[in-house]
Amino acid sequence: MIGKPITGKSFAGCVRYVVNKQDAKIIAAEGLRMQNASTITHDFNLQRNMRPELGKAVGHLVLSWSREDLSKLSDQIMVDRAKEYMDKVGIRNTQFVIVRHHDREHPHLHVIYNRVDNNGNAITDKNNFAKNVKACKEITLKYGYHLGEGKEQVNRQALKGTEKTRYELFDVIKAALKQSTDWKKLEGNLQKRGIGIAYKFRSGSNDVQGVSFEKGDIKMKGSAIDRSLSYSRIDEQLNRNQQAQRQHVLRNVDSPSLAEQLRDAIRQRGQADQVHLQTGGKGMLETLLEPQFVAGPPDPMGDADIAKRKRKKHEAEHSQSQGISR
Repeated sequence: MIGKPITGKSFAGCVRYVVNKQDAKIIAAEGLRMQNASTITHDFNLQRNMRPELGKAVGHLVLSWSREDLSKLSDQIMVDRAKEYMDKVGIRNTQFVIVRHHDREHPHLHVIYNRVDNNGNAITDKNNFAKNVKACKEITLKYGYHLGEGKEQVNRQALKGTEKTRYELFDVIKAALKQSTDWKKLEGNLQKRGIGIAYKFRSGSNDVQGVSFEKGDIKMKGSAIDRSLSYSRIDEQLNRNQQAQRQHVLRNVDSPSLAEQLRDAIRQRGQADQVHLQTGGKGMLETLLEPQFVAGPPDPMGDADIAKRKRKKHEAEHSQSQGISR
């Protein structure tokens, strides 16, 4: 299961989009009259007026499951999971409507809730993304839902607003992290892409407690972009990169080149031949210089002598055979 938290200003536009969509089905609601989109919007706005200074009073969630989970999800189960999610992220004691859509292959629902609760208090949207990731992971593992394929597989072109920026930051930071071995190098690599780093220090000390990334007017905590981009996780990755670089350098220093290996082998063989000669043995050079290994010109006289002996032997054998026949 994955979630997408959104905040907005207009209940009317959000309600019309969610409720009036083709094949949309309201599967749960609380504190609202359900006749139509107009009555739902009216009731949301009545409660919103308890905190008129809260500009973005519209809370909107999209909860999605994989196609593999379809057989596990009835309308009631999806309502139960949505309520469990809301409780985990702190959305309590307020108006909401839950609507299931059928316009995609994967099962999903929309939750619209009032960020002004029943007592007139504002429901915080602080750390929405980090809380969302934590809640979705817990519910997915608890009920054995299909695990998502990760941010790398998300269709970037379909994203908008803050969510689009979050994924843009994720992609750039991940790429820069692969090329960095310390925080200073990471800062430089990100600065080239127009992204700044802001550190959060522990009160009264120079100990870094957290990290945020800035692009234009948008600032996001690393852990809100992705759990792997918290300060501690990034620091661990930079240390691993530094260690890998050191090992690579040491391997290159310790390992001789092919040319050096060949020169060493020739030198060792020459030393072995020298020792062999000094001890009375035959070295490779001496062996090669022996007569049988040295080619010379042919010996015509020697060949003629051999031919003469062969003729005499043949004549003798012929004379002997004639004597026997007589």
